[in-house]
Amino acid sequence: MGLNKSKDIKEMRKFDVDLEFGQQWEKHIDEMFSGAKTCEIKTERDKWASTGNICIEIESYGKPSGLTSTEAELWVHNLVKDGELCCSLVFNTDKLRAVMEDMKPYTVMGGDHKASKMHLVNIQKLLKQVGS
Repeated sequence: MGLNKSKDIKEMRKFDVDLEFGQQWEKHIDEMFSGAKTCEIKTERDKWASTGNICIEIESYGKPSGLTSTEAELWVHNLVKDGELCCSLVFNTDKLRAVMEDMKPYTVMGGDHKASKMHLVNIQKLLKQVGS
């Protein structure tokens, strides 16, 4: 017998639906890594681990940048601590833009010469908002 040991036809049908659903998202990840989907990749170092916040750039030297200017389909935000990747958050870029608009996060200046305007976003609140 295969992976689904149940002889209940209803359970087997559910397995097929779950399998199809899983395969759809496997394809999505494969497209991410194969380059079929475009990605904007940003990396947070260390501070996020103690504050629970990330910064999402929206402007640099007075011009749209980061989230406001990217044409990428996906926004990938790496969380690195002590030089080691802890996790990567992957967002649909359009969804992330809409969430930022709804959240109206605090804006800070940072980066080289403090020339970049960024949204300061709490990770837990962001994930909760993305899921709603």
